[in-house]
Amino acid sequence: MHPYRTHHCAALGAEDVGEAVRLSGWVHRMRDHGQLLFIDLRDHYGLTQLVFQPDTEAFARAEPLRLEAVIMVTGRVLARAADAVNPKLATGAIEVRVETVELLADSEPLPLEVNSDRDYPEETRLRYRFLDLRRERMHANIVLRSAIIASIRRRMQEQGFLELQTPILTASSPEGARDFLVPSRLHPGRFYALPQAPQQYKQLFMMSGFDRYFQIAPCFRDEDARADRSPGEFYQLDLEMAFVEQEDVFRAVEPVIAGVFGEFSDFSIDERFPRVPFKDAMLRYGTDKPDLRIPIECADVGDIFAGSDFKVFAGAVAKGAVVRAIPAPGAVGRPRSFFDGMISFAQALGAPGLGYIQFQDGEARGPVAKFLDAARLDSLRERCGLTDGDAVFFACDKEAKAAALAGEVRKHLGHELGLVEASAFRFCWIVDFPMFEWDEETKAVGFSHNPFSMPQGGLEALTTKDPLEVLAWQYDIVCNGVELSSGAIRNHRPDIMVKAFEIAGYDRGVLEERFGGMFRALQFGAPPHGGIAPGIDRIVMLLAQTDNLREVTAFPLNQRAEDPLLGAPSAVAERQLKELHLNLSLTAREALAAGG
Repeated sequence: MHPYRTHHCAALGAEDVGEAVRLSGWVHRMRDHGQLLFIDLRDHYGLTQLVFQPDTEAFARAEPLRLEAVIMVTGRVLARAADAVNPKLATGAIEVRVETVELLADSEPLPLEVNSDRDYPEETRLRYRFLDLRRERMHANIVLRSAIIASIRRRMQEQGFLELQTPILTASSPEGARDFLVPSRLHPGRFYALPQAPQQYKQLFMMSGFDRYFQIAPCFRDEDARADRSPGEFYQLDLEMAFVEQEDVFRAVEPVIAGVFGEFSDFSIDERFPRVPFKDAMLRYGTDKPDLRIPIECADVGDIFAGSDFKVFAGAVAKGAVVRAIPAPGAVGRPRSFFDGMISFAQALGAPGLGYIQFQDGEARGPVAKFLDAARLDSLRERCGLTDGDAVFFACDKEAKAAALAGEVRKHLGHELGLVEASAFRFCWIVDFPMFEWDEETKAVGFSHNPFSMPQGGLEALTTKDPLEVLAWQYDIVCNGVELSSGAIRNHRPDIMVKAFEIAGYDRGVLEERFGGMFRALQFGAPPHGGIAPGIDRIVMLLAQTDNLREVTAFPLNQRAEDPLLGAPSAVAERQLKELHLNLSLTAREALAAGG
């Protein structure tokens, strides 16, 4: 017999009745029924009920055990009485009558309960993460994560992608988020950076003659925490392909994403994801991260209000504002508190208010309706697809602000009216992003998305078009309002790259200084190539049906970017600082002295 176990704690069934077995695991629950003592023994795989007979040495040894103590038992498998069978448990038809028990490791009193889903402060959960990960839901999430990554890896390899690794110690990037820097001992005053993404390396793979690359890549960004963004590090399915156009990338990615979501959920999923141009997304949904489970589309109705008697909107439109209409299907009949609540919601977002009209019995009602004539109301009905029983809300402001407010109102209405499609994952590609944007602070044109993307129309577009009219071969993949990834067809032509950077205010010297390695590689025959990097953490978050990345990450940092379990970030010895040629500033020394 094995020294620790002959079976794991989810392996025994009715076919094993009468067999002598040995099990090891944690004491999950204890129930003392006087004449009998029951212990639910737990390991990674599941639970087995143990029963201890009175007046036995095993009973005496088991009685003082604490929850989460690690024990090893030997005994014989018994069939449970018919009325004691637990159909929800894999081992619910049997129990093990214990003959011997050995304490392998005792446990202190628990700072959090492992055998319940009781909520605890995040700081407690992270400080005792090893206990938190024993809890059923968290344990299942980490197992799910492993299975999802294995499925992704298999699907990528089946499409001919090579799994290749890129360096962790690399050069600091002047673009994107804040780097994590690593001081060099051998090169005083110089620093490595942890990669924000393997962007340049994966493009260099394509320039090195490889055709299809992927990696489950760790990425590091010194960013503030959010529920859907981890501080410090995250993982992504990083991929790149040579000799491809945008649709080739889509055809490679869609079956992987749809396949994984289909494998690990029973939700409705479209095999082919709709393509939504960025401009349309901002108009129809008020965001480039639309939740397509909500059957509401916004509309531009500024022309309907232009010159109308509703002077607030008419005057704003005359000064360059836009008006977005957000339909509210079936909202008529809701109490006045519903409409007041929508106004309060908009005000909480910084808007002065939210106009609305209700359509009922062939009439238009509400504070805005009386200022519009019949022709304008008819146009509003037609453009927004409104029928009796529907209401419509309005956001009026400069285009970006009106779109943002309309997007939030659309999302809020979807939930308030119960319109969000249940049990569905709705994906889409957001395409045709603008290559450049106007920066109000610098009063200059800058890159709007990824500076290394190929402009649609190539060099000709850059030399003949207004930069703000140039679109890029850039795309995002979105699921249920969550952005999973950004990607692009890359700029593989150095002459086009020089021109694009020139438009954004950078000369060739900037390219050579900041991106020298990749810029040199482009001058020695680079293939057309493109890729994307869907976030692993967000994929698992959606499939685990949680809205917090820390629920699907084994050992995350807290919202202050600290690890309460191991104490990172931590102070280091003066000797280590000297080896790295570093001196702490007075501010840093004061913070350390104060325990900060």
